[in-house]
This record gives sequence, structure tokens and C-alpha cells, in this order.
Amino acid sequence: MSNVFSGVFTALITPFTEYNTVDYTSLERIVNYQIESGIDGLVPCGTSGESPTLSHEEHNRVIRQTIKFASGRVPVIAGTGSNATSEAISLSQRAEDDGVDAILLVNPYYNKPTQKGMYLHFKAVADSVSIPCILYNIKGRCGVNLETDTLIKLANDCSNIVAVKEASGDLVQMEDVIKRVDKKGFSVLSGDDNLSIELIKRGGNGVVSVASNLFPLQMKKMISSALSGDLESAEKYNSWFAEFFKVCFIETNPIPIKTAMAAMGFCKDIFRLPLCNPDDDHKKIIVECVNRMMNDIKEGKDGNN
Repeated sequence: MSNVFSGVFTALITPFTEYNTVDYTSLERIVNYQIESGIDGLVPCGTSGESPTLSHEEHNRVIRQTIKFASGRVPVIAGTGSNATSEAISLSQRAEDDGVDAILLVNPYYNKPTQKGMYLHFKAVADSVSIPCILYNIKGRCGVNLETDTLIKLANDCSNIVAVKEASGDLVQMEDVIKRVDKKGFSVLSGDDNLSIELIKRGGNGVVSVASNLFPLQMKKMISSALSGDLESAEKYNSWFAEFFKVCFIETNPIPIKTAMAAMGFCKDIFRLPLCNPDDDHKKIIVECVNRMMNDIKEGKDGNN
């Protein structure tokens, strides 16, 4: 498949100040770090960006500032999903007006809609904008699975639904999607770092990554190797990342990745309730893991080296 949604797209954290406001200075530094490391795209206001705790004003501004900081160097895919269709439409239209390249639409959460309800929800949002839409299937967070039949119908009925971020954790389902979608240029992206290589082996297109917040260059090398058919190199990077992939979910995402970013000086380790700092023993595990990986990089022992 040949399309723009291929490679590594970083699910950006949202840094906060000690006054619990968005830290745009740190956000700009993180955006530049990502782009200078060769990342393929940026995803603000997703799960990793603590979007449920952002006000609508903050949500819109984080997207707008990410677009400004990226300055056209890479695509910006804004998380604009909601469990209220009207709210998702409003956020999506605002993001389109602000110049975002695409939107990421999570399954409606808590409502627990039927497949018919999910179809009508996603179609209504897609019909309200003209930019590409990426659906985000994550049953573990939302309580509902976007079934393959529903996804296929949406892809066929909505010309601007062009990709899915698959975080169901079900490789059989992901492979079924890849085999059944006959829409030219439709992308299937992994929502789980640890499954990204297996998805690419089955014909997938890349990953929306948590780990790339801190290690964008290494994630880019891993995914590029896999997409080019160099699975040996990709697997070496995957093995190097294995412990960190686990550590990133030692507590609820994005607690571990933001803690890791803070330890490396990219932001402050500040969260918005109900998310909070990790337990001391978990923090120690996170920091020790990151320090080992940073030493590996310094000594040229990361990934394929």
C-alpha cells in the first residue's frame, strides 16, 4: 500500500507546569526533538496526551500550537474523538479549521454503543469534515470493540476514513482487517508498540507510538527496517525495546512515559488527576530502565548495533 500514513507517529504527551497549566515551552522542545529525530508524524491530544483532562480551550490550543511548532515539517494528526458525537464533530471541525492534517477518532467510551451506533457516530464525524479520518479501536479503554464488519462498511461508505489505529491487542482481528479492506491506500497502524513488528509482518503500515516520545530515532529505525523487509534488524531493535515496552505500561499510560520523559529533562513529572505520579518502586524501575537504555545509546549498543 502506498499512502501518507506509514511509519512512526508519536502519541505526544502533554507537559504541564507546576501551576497545572499546559507547558507550551516544553511542548515545543518535544515537537522539535521528534522532528529532528526523523519521526513521521505527531499525534497530540490522544490518550498519551491526557486529553480527557484538557478543557476544550486547552484541547484546541494544544492542537493549534503543535501545528505551529511542527511548521509543516511532518503531518499532525489531532485526537478529536469523544463519546458525544456532537462534541467530536465540534473538536474535529475546529482542528480542521486550524490546519491539522488528519484527525484521530477514538471509539465512543462509557456509552457502550452498538455496532450500528458506532457506525452512525463515526460516519457523522467523517461527514462533518473534509480531512482524512483515522479510527482508533481500543476496547480496553472504551469498553467496546470496533468490529471488522463495521470498520469495512465505514471505510467503504466514507471516502475520508483512510486508516485505523488498532489497539485491540488482537493480531487475528488486525490481520483480518488488512486482508478484507480493499480500499486503496487504507492504512492499518498498530496502537501497541510491542505488536508493531508483528502487524507489519502481516501487512500493516506502522505504529502510533508511546515509546517514541523518548526514543523517536530508535523507533523510526525499527519500523523503517520492518517496512523495508529487513526483519532481522527490526527484531534486534524490538528486542532492545522489549523491557521498555513493558515498563511503559507498569502503570496506566501515560504515567510511565511522562515519568521517563521528566527523568530525562523533557518536562516536569506533573499529571492531572485522576492520573498521578507512580509509586516509588515503579518510578525506580522506570528510571533505571531508561538510564540503561541511554547508556546503551551512548555506547552504541542500541538496537541493531
